[in-house]
Amino acid sequence: MREIFIIDAVRTAAGRRNGALSQVHPVDLAAEVLAASVERSGVPADQVDDVVLGCVLQIGGQSANIARNAWLSAGLPEEVPAVTVDRQCGSSQQAITFAAQGVASGAFDLAIGAGVEVLSLITLNSAWELGPSLGFRSPWDGKGWQERYGDVEIHQFRAGEDIARHWGISRAEQDAFALESHAKAIRATDEGRFAGQIHVVDGAAVDECIRRDMTAEKLAEIAPLREGGTVTGGSSSKLADCAAAVMLASADAVERYHLTPIAKIHTSVAVGSDPVMMLTGPIPATAKVLDRAGLALKDIELFECNEAFGAVVLAWARETGVDLAKVNVNGGAIALGHPLGATGARIMTTLVHELRRTGGRYGLQTICEGGGLANATVVEAL
Repeated sequence: MREIFIIDAVRTAAGRRNGALSQVHPVDLAAEVLAASVERSGVPADQVDDVVLGCVLQIGGQSANIARNAWLSAGLPEEVPAVTVDRQCGSSQQAITFAAQGVASGAFDLAIGAGVEVLSLITLNSAWELGPSLGFRSPWDGKGWQERYGDVEIHQFRAGEDIARHWGISRAEQDAFALESHAKAIRATDEGRFAGQIHVVDGAAVDECIRRDMTAEKLAEIAPLREGGTVTGGSSSKLADCAAAVMLASADAVERYHLTPIAKIHTSVAVGSDPVMMLTGPIPATAKVLDRAGLALKDIELFECNEAFGAVVLAWARETGVDLAKVNVNGGAIALGHPLGATGARIMTTLVHELRRTGGRYGLQTICEGGGLANATVVEAL
């Protein structure tokens, strides 16, 4: 298979709900990063073979193949195709993988993997919670599902609590992890680590979910999401508005268009896991991607594990043996926000730029996903 070069990785700031990006149409937000990706990389726009974009809540302004609508709204060539994919919270990581597979196979020479979600306009869970009111059935009340899993509740809050309970992760551990996420994000922001990766839209140049006033005492006062539980809003990812894009190229395209790669996609995998506990997939995904890559934990300088809940990352670290000092070094979704369909591309953007800043070689990112799924990708900085 051919090498897959990353030419550029760019994102918007992550806006908090009802914040600076809350009134930007999702199509326009995605259009901003697609246009920025083309401009920053120096790629001829009409030579892009495909645009693959992740988006989870594909209703309203995010429906009708938002990838295509965003590309056209950016004023980019009509002859370039685009497609929208949904692998839940890993949608844009999967979008990058699909684009990368096209380059590796020889089907593409240039492709963009991207993602978008504007959760201020389209609320979490709305795609299925609105269904019954419109006369549609739940995704989990079909005959086959009921026969296999019964009528057990399928919900991320339940899954977070199940993980904390199963691994014996205390409220205090989760709160401490959350506080550290904010501290790392504050340091990264103040040191300008994100400046070169953020494309400013409507004046939004800084991630808005970071809490500079967060303290252990304030975290301790937050009520659990569920009665008697240990997971709180403070130790959970923050809903955010964001878009991100990664430009990929073959070696032939790099030479032909005089491009300057910043990294390579080394290895990518996806796995399935228990759909009820739902969020444990990063554990087997990490083992699988390292095995496929022919690498060991010690070879990876930086890890990104999406902070859906602090308990998810803590359980993953326990099972894999990953050193938490190497994980989410610039903060994670608890502080930076979790824009669902954009999160995978946002994480890859942050990971690649941090590898280059620190002189690291290998980075690994993984995301838990609804339905009991996970993606994992190893990138190699150049």
